[in-house]
Amino acid sequence: MRIALAIGDAGGVGPELAAKLLASADMQDQDFIVVGDARVLDMGARHAGVTLDLPRLAASDLAKPLPAGKVLVDLGNCPVDAITLGNSSPEAGGASLQNFAAVLRLAKAGLADAVMFTPFNKHSMRLSRPAYVDEIGFIDAVLDATRSGREFNVLEEVWNARVTSHIPLRDVAATLSVERILASIQLTAEVMAGAGKPGARIGVAALNPHAGDGRNFGDEDDDIIAPAVAAAAAQGLAVKGPIPSDTVFVRAIRGEFDAVLTMYHDQGQIAMKLMGFDRGVTLIAGYGFPIVTPAHGTAFDIAGQGKADLGATLAAAKLGAALAKLNPPVAASGVLSAGWATEGVDATAMVAE
Repeated sequence: MRIALAIGDAGGVGPELAAKLLASADMQDQDFIVVGDARVLDMGARHAGVTLDLPRLAASDLAKPLPAGKVLVDLGNCPVDAITLGNSSPEAGGASLQNFAAVLRLAKAGLADAVMFTPFNKHSMRLSRPAYVDEIGFIDAVLDATRSGREFNVLEEVWNARVTSHIPLRDVAATLSVERILASIQLTAEVMAGAGKPGARIGVAALNPHAGDGRNFGDEDDDIIAPAVAAAAAQGLAVKGPIPSDTVFVRAIRGEFDAVLTMYHDQGQIAMKLMGFDRGVTLIAGYGFPIVTPAHGTAFDIAGQGKADLGATLAAAKLGAALAKLNPPVAASGVLSAGWATEGVDATAMVAE
């Protein structure tokens, strides 16, 4: 079982975390294809105070059988003298996008069983590619996906899924629909079953204060969320809601729910990061193989200082490996296109969730 690991933003803690992960005793027996610039990984190893000795391959070498263990595909795409630690840059953003597209293509071709990346910086990515919106849209474009996946935030105590993600808060209510919420409930149940949690109990958060308080604070909870929950329950799913968002996570961590479905990004992120910032994992599911990353960001304030906590990154690698073992990827071609590591991505396909 092999993880394809994209090195994240070179201006942040991503290179350090990648180096620490690869050197970790917990990952001694885990196979990795690391994708990025060897100079960036070397820099990360210096910051981390670890020594790495990975075989270095060119992109064309992946047409041959891969050796077991850990290997680095050196794309030579991010000269470190162009990077200022603690700052966004188009150079770091462009390399992040290329690394990410490459590991997705490796998994699509069946050369990796799970995809992982250390933290990206969206500002850097947009400096390089203004059309970039978020990971979901980019994955859809790279894989030519017929169905968009969803992001899940994962702690041992509770999982969090969301109906909308990287869109302005002012647009959330207009984006919600019975069909969208029902599909999100169904996907949450499907993903949790694939993670060994069949029949997961899902609490659905309300949008408005006090779940609308009998329409005093809006109609969305009664007219959109409640019918979606009822439709999901009629399909046999273990779901309740809408539940006021200031209590739904309290009920979850007391054992009533295995997962909470929230309506927008920060409605769940705030609760999850308060509960487990240094161990939370973001899982992007729905693409035939797991895609994982630590739930925290690039931590520009401590970049290059060797202070980055490995906890969430290690948890992400373990979750990706576990999910890949539970759900072996479907048969793939095992063949990469000639320009697999450098070919472009159709920016017109990128849309916000």
